Amino acid sequence: MKTKLTTLAIALAAVFPMGQAAHAQSTAELKAEIEALKQQLQVLMKKVDAVAEASAATASSAPPAVELSEFNRIKVKTESIEDNIEASGLKGFKVSGMIDPTFIYSNRQDHAGFVFLNNFDGRNPAESFAFDNSYFGMAVLDIQKETEGGNKWRLTLAPHKSAASGYNLNSIVHEASVSIPLTDPTTRLIAGMIPDWSGYEYIMPNQQPLITHNMLFDFTIPTIYNGVGMEITRGQWITKFMLGNVNEIRKGNGDKTPALTYRADYAKDEFGGVGFAGTHSFSTGNKYDLFEVDGYFTRGDWTLQGQLGAGRKPLASATGGTAQWWGLSALAGYKLTPRLQAVARLDYIANRSNGGGVFASTSSGCLDATGADDSASGCANSVVALGDYRNGFGPTPQDAYDYATGVISSLHGVNRYALSTGFNYLVNPTTTWKMELRFDGASGPVFLNVKDGSYKKSNTLLGSSVVVAF
Repeated sequence: MKTKLTTLAIALAAVFPMGQAAHAQSTAELKAEIEALKQQLQVLMKKVDAVAEASAATASSAPPAVELSEFNRIKVKTESIEDNIEASGLKGFKVSGMIDPTFIYSNRQDHAGFVFLNNFDGRNPAESFAFDNSYFGMAVLDIQKETEGGNKWRLTLAPHKSAASGYNLNSIVHEASVSIPLTDPTTRLIAGMIPDWSGYEYIMPNQQPLITHNMLFDFTIPTIYNGVGMEITRGQWITKFMLGNVNEIRKGNGDKTPALTYRADYAKDEFGGVGFAGTHSFSTGNKYDLFEVDGYFTRGDWTLQGQLGAGRKPLASATGGTAQWWGLSALAGYKLTPRLQAVARLDYIANRSNGGGVFASTSSGCLDATGADDSASGCANSVVALGDYRNGFGPTPQDAYDYATGVISSLHGVNRYALSTGFNYLVNPTTTWKMELRFDGASGPVFLNVKDGSYKKSNTLLGSSVVVAF
């Protein structure tokens, strides 16, 4: 009330600065000025009321002394925790992991049982890398750290089935890499051992809709890179390349030539994108050229992915000539419910040139000019290599050597295809159950039937796994 009276007094003084001047005016003029004064007073009173209400609201919202004290205590405690985290090196530190116990039935291999934490060392034929012994049945621990300056450090451990275990016997290191910003965070130096980045599929089972991988992933692209390179992000593009060793930890036998590998990705929008990758080796005796393009589209309940690849590797075919191939893979997934996804994948590899052979296939042995096994001599006298009869690549045994005529006729390899169907079900936010039925086929009998030693044109695989990640 005191504030209102003061304001009124100021307003009256402003309107009537001199009393004598007012008496000199006419009655009509005086009445007009009084009406104007009333209007100004109404405006002033509204402003005063608004100020008073705002002051009252501020006063009522002010915390009591006890609440303010508690707030200060929590603030000090939070700052202390942040300081302790930084002092102990845990700032920017992240740990995650995954396991996927897997059951596999493979018809021609006459195998049915759990595939979990087994090897790729090849000492037992069943432990060789194959489409029915790929990157599933793993246990993974992933450790990442980002420092104040933007450096990124990563160590991923995967006992028995790391990307390096086939080339560095029993190594548990799957990835050991650093990423260092140069001119800015979008231009980075990368170095270390990094798993292959080709194609639309990922190595880790918790990133895969099916259990097995497509044939291009398993047999036409590298596994690991060991070297130094760059990663550059510009708008919707991410480009990276490396110079170093591919599928080997350290070069030997006088080989000093690094391989070049690269990848570029373009994110068209939030739903889809395309990418391409290539690897080229220039080493004498181990030259090859690999290239692929892939893409994805995910919107609503649908997921579509595809890949087209080609490659050549001199001296790697069954006849000792250049192994050449091209192939494609396409995957479609549909969410039947928010937790249940149905998946289908189709793969094809054309591989008839020079008796067949692809980048990651392995020979079952070699024959001399009489058709006798020449493996004991290290294939020094061989004239033809046998096919990969576990995975179905290369010439058929009959084409490799016709024992009835004594003629080696390994002029053509076989073409390969595979159809996989299955589903994945999200049990809870960190657990997924998968089922897969896969049919592999070839244009000739190149699958060894271990029950009787015969060769067949097809193989059937059934798999189930439970993937638990954190």
